[in-house]
Amino acid sequence: MPESTLPQHAQIDWDDQGRPHSRQYDDVYFSTNEGSHETQYVFIEGNRLRQRFAELPAHSCLVIGETGFGTGMNFFCAWQLFAEQAPSDARLHFVSVEKYPLTRADLARAVQLWPELAPYWQPLLAQYVAVHPGFQQFSFDGGRVTLTLLIGDVLEQLPLLDARIDAWFLDGFAPAKNPDMWTPELFAQLARLSHPGTTIGTFTTTGWVRRGLIEAGFSMKKVPGLGKKWEVMHGQYTGQPSAAPVAPWYARPAPLPGPREALVIGAGLAGSATAASLAARGWQVSVLERHDAAAQEASGNLQGVLYLKLSAHGTALSQMILAGFGYTRRWLEQLQRGHDWDACGVLQLAFDAKEGERQAKLAAAFDSSLLVSLSCAEAQQVAGVPLASGGLFYPEGGWVHPPAMCQAQLNHPRISLLTHREVVELRKVDGLWQAWDGQRLLASAPLVVLAGAAEVRRFAPCAGLPLKRIRGQITHLPATADSRVLATVVCAEGYVVPVRGDEHTVGASFDFHSEDLTPTVAEHQGNLAMLDEISTDMAQRLGVAGMDPEALQGRAAFRCTSPDYLPIVGPVADSEAFAEAYAMLRKDARQVPAVECPWLDGLYVNSGHGSRGLITAPLSGELIAAWVGGEPLPVPRAVAEACHPNRFGLRSLIRGKA
Repeated sequence: MPESTLPQHAQIDWDDQGRPHSRQYDDVYFSTNEGSHETQYVFIEGNRLRQRFAELPAHSCLVIGETGFGTGMNFFCAWQLFAEQAPSDARLHFVSVEKYPLTRADLARAVQLWPELAPYWQPLLAQYVAVHPGFQQFSFDGGRVTLTLLIGDVLEQLPLLDARIDAWFLDGFAPAKNPDMWTPELFAQLARLSHPGTTIGTFTTTGWVRRGLIEAGFSMKKVPGLGKKWEVMHGQYTGQPSAAPVAPWYARPAPLPGPREALVIGAGLAGSATAASLAARGWQVSVLERHDAAAQEASGNLQGVLYLKLSAHGTALSQMILAGFGYTRRWLEQLQRGHDWDACGVLQLAFDAKEGERQAKLAAAFDSSLLVSLSCAEAQQVAGVPLASGGLFYPEGGWVHPPAMCQAQLNHPRISLLTHREVVELRKVDGLWQAWDGQRLLASAPLVVLAGAAEVRRFAPCAGLPLKRIRGQITHLPATADSRVLATVVCAEGYVVPVRGDEHTVGASFDFHSEDLTPTVAEHQGNLAMLDEISTDMAQRLGVAGMDPEALQGRAAFRCTSPDYLPIVGPVADSEAFAEAYAMLRKDARQVPAVECPWLDGLYVNSGHGSRGLITAPLSGELIAAWVGGEPLPVPRAVAEACHPNRFGLRSLIRGKA
């Protein structure tokens, strides 16, 4: 990923018929008269989608890949046909690359030209927020339709994609206007992501494009065109499977046989999200929770902050945060704003010189739609209260009531929440994972996902995961007439959140040693001190000086984090067999032996989200579902590997540890 992730939105002029025209490419997005007819002919018919949608087997997913999302017309037309033709238990996954995404205002204007497609563009407009560089996933129609937008240059984004494409829409502006896209490198990526039988449609018949596709392994055929286009092309991949080799310890496990039944252990943010993603794909999910309700531990805080701690260098963690932030932010649109969440923005104060330097690098690396640097005066205007300094403002951030998010995710006809079920042992019997509480069998299924934060280590296959628990305490402060003016989340060493109901949340402490979850007076006092550092004025508005620390209310919970601060998400291997299978890495870390990974078939983990669970856990549910179902990964392959449970066993071998 380049150091600068500054995207540019599409620069658009509008003609007298209301059609968008790209300034970047000096070309129209679609023809005046043909419009959606051209899409139907070149891409829908060219890929035989009517027949293929109708013939989709139960629970299968057809994956369409597209170059050039533009105004989204091809997606809307494909979704419309899918809704008409496909069986109710089939799915559509549409992956599209776009270098210059339209602003929401421009997209809203463009789609008005197709009122007949309103049932398909209205849901996209409703979720069209936080569309930033990299992988941005959308979910529609109860999870039946997935859109993954890869925001950036096609030759930078496609190599990051792990997917098996069934049909290609080779779109984008004409080769004469956009020669940088139509290259042998692009055609090689199309081939890498294709399989024998993958179809392709394109409006161009330019000779070098046709020859390049044929050289890449596609058999291409010219057919009569539509309107002003004399000819268009369609074809099929007939070359050899050319997917880049993946190290066996990061390869996809074989699909699970047997019924589509799953157990998820833990009903916090990670467990609820995982259950929702699996249920959307037709799995019957039993969520086993040891407490009397969902979201009782770290996910039970009254207010959690959508906190983006990014790097200017495009690290795996930064890419995960950016993709996860977008996914969560879009998901929240279906909750009750003001009570369950609020897009009030998040302000990170530049509280010392080092933090100021870090923020300056971020401001140079990211677009102002994601974050903007504010002076002290500007920050005070945004926050509504006097502050100690300026800082970075994330206008799309805000706060969330995590229990509401968990409840909404668990509210699905294929999900059963089973409370008072403390799982202490897993057994594998006749291809089924059995969950036991010590004396009795609680439930069984072919698939089990461990999502109980650090508690996943109580199960032998995850006992070696280097998870650590960090106690955090928050303080609830009664709102006053004066405190209600706080208009945004403000963070420094701690944070203060605008009012929800009649309370503000202030926090949160970090204690690496205590195992006691009883709130302490000392940590309440520490939280009040952090509030004073953020804004002495806010502390005065809340009447902190006159409070009795003994009488303060709050709660404590354990964050669960990994040594590299990335979550631990993916399939689990047998650790002893893993060490044996790849023992040669102790001598030569560059070897990639042709030895299949000894997976514990059907066992997955989703843990280690630390203080970023609101941002990383929901997308990690999608990542689990993609691993399980063989779907396109919702993050770059390298990011999925950086989150993989096997990374720790691999590091131990390479470092020569037992």
